[in-house]
Order: sequence, then C-alpha cells, then structure tokens
Amino acid sequence: MIYVFLADGFEIIEAMAPVDMLGRAKLNVKTVGVGGKRVKSSGGIELTADLETDEIITENLEMIILPGGMPGTLNLEADATVQKYIEYCAENNIYIASICAAPSILAHKGLLDNKTATCFPSFAADLKSADYTGGGVETDGKYITARGAGVCIEFGLKCVEVLTDKSQADDIRAAIQA
Repeated sequence: MIYVFLADGFEIIEAMAPVDMLGRAKLNVKTVGVGGKRVKSSGGIELTADLETDEIITENLEMIILPGGMPGTLNLEADATVQKYIEYCAENNIYIASICAAPSILAHKGLLDNKTATCFPSFAADLKSADYTGGGVETDGKYITARGAGVCIEFGLKCVEVLTDKSQADDIRAAIQA
C-alpha cells in the first residue's frame, strides 16, 4: 500500500501526478486526509481523500508520499500522526517520497543527513546536513526527493520505478509521451 498525505494547503499537482503514475502501474495507492477527509489545496481546490489518518494500516506498507505546497508542508509537519508514519517508515526501511518544500520535514528530523537530496530551492537551507543537489529528482536509499511541481511526473515515475522496475516506469513514460 502507498499512502499520499494531503493536508490543507497541499500542492495538487505534486500529489495527484504521483497518484496517477502509481495507478497506471496498477499499484495500490490511497490518499489520506490530514485532519479529515475533506482537504483544500493551496490553489483552493477541495478534494475528498480516500482515508483519514486513523484508517491507515501499516501491513504491506510500501511507501508514503509527502507533497509540498504552503501551508500544506507546515500542516504535514505539525501533525503528530504524519510524524508517526514518517518515523515508522524510517525505522522499517520503507520508502518515503517528498517533493518541493516537503523534504524539509525529513531534514528537520535528521533523516536526510548525509543523503543526496533535493527540494524547492528556497528550502535548500533546511537540507544543510544533506548533500543538496538542486536536481529534479534524487533517490538515496529509501528516500526520494524532488524539486517541485515542474518535475512531478518524473517524481511519480521514480516512485513507480523503485516499487516495480525501470522498464515499468519507462513504459508509462512512453505511454504518456513524457
């Protein structure tokens, strides 16, 4: 199972592009509303998430995804349940993918120390203990980080690749003409 956390103020394309890519790979992905099923994106679009945080099951958990956006990233970081699942994944060697401002959440916890990582440039200082590249998408161990909305398709395809294989991601890339 893959969970994509949505908190009020999330960047819609950074959440939905990975959901779409993972769905195309026929992987089991669910959106999780932080603070309730109804969430509002940074652009004011309201969505109904598949689940609330108290409905998450860790059995067969393969990955969590943290989209960026403001104040979505701050709302994710402030939520105790989101923090619990980040810690669970880190302790159990489960993928954590984050994009835009959201890698800062992982950096604040020390999870990106000495890891190759990227994020939205204005958050680079938060990744001071990481090997910040400024690249589009970076993978180091079980951590996938991405720069921002402009690379969200590649971010989603990298999530597909690590959970399946490169050929599956390449087939999807070709099918969507990326």
